[in-house]
Amino acid sequence: MSSSGGTKVPRGLKPTPQTWFPKPYADFVQRLRVIFGFVLLIAFGWLSRPSRSSIAAGLPVAVCGLLLRGWAAGHLAKDRTLATSGPYSYIRNPLYAGTLIVAAGIVIASRSLWLAVIFGAVFLFVYLPAVELEEQHLCDIFDTYGLYAQHVWRFLPLRRWRGGEQRFSWRLYKRNQEYKALLGFLFAVAWLVWKSGTL
Repeated sequence: MSSSGGTKVPRGLKPTPQTWFPKPYADFVQRLRVIFGFVLLIAFGWLSRPSRSSIAAGLPVAVCGLLLRGWAAGHLAKDRTLATSGPYSYIRNPLYAGTLIVAAGIVIASRSLWLAVIFGAVFLFVYLPAVELEEQHLCDIFDTYGLYAQHVWRFLPLRRWRGGEQRFSWRLYKRNQEYKALLGFLFAVAWLVWKSGTL
């Protein structure tokens, strides 16, 4: 759905999504996301203790998250139109939800409680504030975002938005470079299989 036409609604009069983190904190951790990404990579490489059974249990979960991310990427035209079709008609942040599901699957496959704690902490204290910043940005550039956010939950598919009719687009999938997530996933699988000694 595109931004509504006519006079722009002042920010103070628009319905806005609820936030949990103060903006200065969210701005600060947003700048550290790349660093925390490397921390997660190192923790994954060091703490993972996979077995054949844990890989068999975790990878299907991770694949579900990867499919959700791919589905979302094919409906997202960043900063051009408000995405309300595909998975966006069920949850506001399917890319982040997909990432969380992928991480859960990798943690299960890795068979490491410490890795679960680290992944959970980074998602809660780094990525969730980033989600709030992005929603504030979307509220600024799309007059209809506040109403959409009131109807569709952030991560739980409890209500559906009926306005989005856009079909999945491979062009958007490639423009959003979602294939990089697939390559990263394949690297993680290769590492888990090698470390488990099943090759």
